[in-house]
Amino acid sequence: MTHIEYKYLYAINSPADLRRLAVEELPRYCDELRQYIIEQCAKNPGHLASSLGAVEIAVALHYVYDTPYDKVVWDVGHQAYAHKIITSRREAFCRNRCLDGISGFPRMAESEYDAFGAGHASVSISAALGMAKAAALDGEDRKAVAVIGDGSMTGGLAFEGMNNAGAGKNTDILVILNDNNMSIDKSSGALNGYLLRLSTSKRYNRFKQRVWAALSRTPHLLNMCRKAGNAVKHGLLQNSNLFESFGFRYFGRVNGHDVVGLVRTLTSLKDIKEPKLLHVITQKGHGYRPAEKNLTVWHAPGRFNPETGERIPSGGAKFDRYQDVFGQTLLDLARMDDRVVGITPAMPTGCSMNIMMAEMPERCFDVGIAEAHAVTFAAGLAAAGKVPFCNIYSSFMQRAYDGIIHDVALQRLPVVMCLDRAGIVGEDGATHHGAFDLAYLGCIPNMIVAAPSDERELRDMMYTALRSGVPFAIRYPRGCGRGAEWRNRPFEELPIGRGRLLREGGDVAVLAIGSTCSFALDAAERAVAEGVSVAVYDMRYAKPLDERMLDEVGAKYGRVITVEDGVLRGGVGEAVIKYFNDNGFSVKVDALGIGDEFVEQGTPAQLYSLCGYDAAGILRTIMKSR
Repeated sequence: MTHIEYKYLYAINSPADLRRLAVEELPRYCDELRQYIIEQCAKNPGHLASSLGAVEIAVALHYVYDTPYDKVVWDVGHQAYAHKIITSRREAFCRNRCLDGISGFPRMAESEYDAFGAGHASVSISAALGMAKAAALDGEDRKAVAVIGDGSMTGGLAFEGMNNAGAGKNTDILVILNDNNMSIDKSSGALNGYLLRLSTSKRYNRFKQRVWAALSRTPHLLNMCRKAGNAVKHGLLQNSNLFESFGFRYFGRVNGHDVVGLVRTLTSLKDIKEPKLLHVITQKGHGYRPAEKNLTVWHAPGRFNPETGERIPSGGAKFDRYQDVFGQTLLDLARMDDRVVGITPAMPTGCSMNIMMAEMPERCFDVGIAEAHAVTFAAGLAAAGKVPFCNIYSSFMQRAYDGIIHDVALQRLPVVMCLDRAGIVGEDGATHHGAFDLAYLGCIPNMIVAAPSDERELRDMMYTALRSGVPFAIRYPRGCGRGAEWRNRPFEELPIGRGRLLREGGDVAVLAIGSTCSFALDAAERAVAEGVSVAVYDMRYAKPLDERMLDEVGAKYGRVITVEDGVLRGGVGEAVIKYFNDNGFSVKVDALGIGDEFVEQGTPAQLYSLCGYDAAGILRTIMKSR
């Protein structure tokens, strides 16, 4: 990386300061922002490549629009680092995604410049439309801008927003389509192909840009040109522009790294008071060669040497990641049973379905960022005799909840829902923690809900799910397992609704589920030094509960502790307490998990400790029960 001296970075403390620069000075400021983001992310990891690709967009928006009066909504928020630095958070950015630091995503509670919270895809157009309508109701000339990536544009919510916004020609909203042909993995689907074709229609776009530049300040001529434009469009492009069919004025394509050109374009569009879309072409990782060459890795690369681009190992556990156990096991099951197929919403690398894709691409489906579609698509496959393994991150599965109930569970279809990143995920914070799945799945009839305590259990649960023939959800955490041997071992079917005893003890029983079993075992070992004998049970299944095991525990122990990596309200602990109460057991139960709150960002270890269900928290509860 070639270093430049900071001339503007420390002089710009707000968008007001930015607007004092001459437009010719903006490219240098963009270079400085990009360098600063690289320097900080090298020490404190974050979403690097996306933000490097959107630097000029952020600078141009804050230069042209009167933020925070005008509202800019960032979709997902991976690309918003430059925005944060411009808006008075330059020093705070040093603690981006850290405990008690700023969020890695826009948050309304954090800054008045964060018009709307981000973290999940495809929400920006609907939110910006709401702001545009509120401004119209209040009689204010307040502008609303949504910045959305081409990956997020595949989400159905984006099209719902477009459809509604385009229905009113007097709606003053601008959608900026940040098209880098990438989400985390390479974008897929028909829309991606359409955008590529549209982007290459240079004759149409050059002609249209000249026309609208000349006529943008003459409304009646614009209306005339709109009618003529359809004929021109069909002659040059030979098909209808998708966005204009939604009632949006389409402008593009525009070089997203030409900040001067962006300022000029946005200034012209600002006075057009109707729905409009600006198609901006950017390069993910722009300006940093290592990121440009490997976009998937540099989406969130961890720590690295900014000079060489060499990534620095985290130094964490050397055991296999749960996602890789899933990926290899899925391939093994697919080799065994030709009914097995895989589905992912734009995360083949993130969930390791790319392992199966390399050998059986025809049996793997990347549906793009479309979780609701993924679940119902899986239901259709299941109805036709396949056994789909639908892998969606736990927090994103929330978006498909209706499909889980109506399309899968109600019809008792054998869809295996694999919820990666369940429980606390760490630095991505409240929008990404998989805190709710045990609660929101546990209340659905016909649903089996399982959580493995180690790598081998995950493998065997996937095999069990394949053989079950019923709706089956398996939730497992981000990161590495405990080191249990799992490769090349014969599959074992785990009886549904049966847990197991991990450790004998006479004083207190700990009922743990999923990854919390390791915390419980550690706490039980520490309790020995305090003179307390603790039994530890691996529940394995949140639904159905192992009633035989609960009968045994209820009869033997007066004190029980439940531990889950999820919310307590509606969780496993509540179900255990209800079972004891309903069956006449006089047992004092302490339920440990996530309370009635959203958990902020920090390392997983920090957050487990704050929530009180790490080994130290379990030990405190054990000693309280003496």
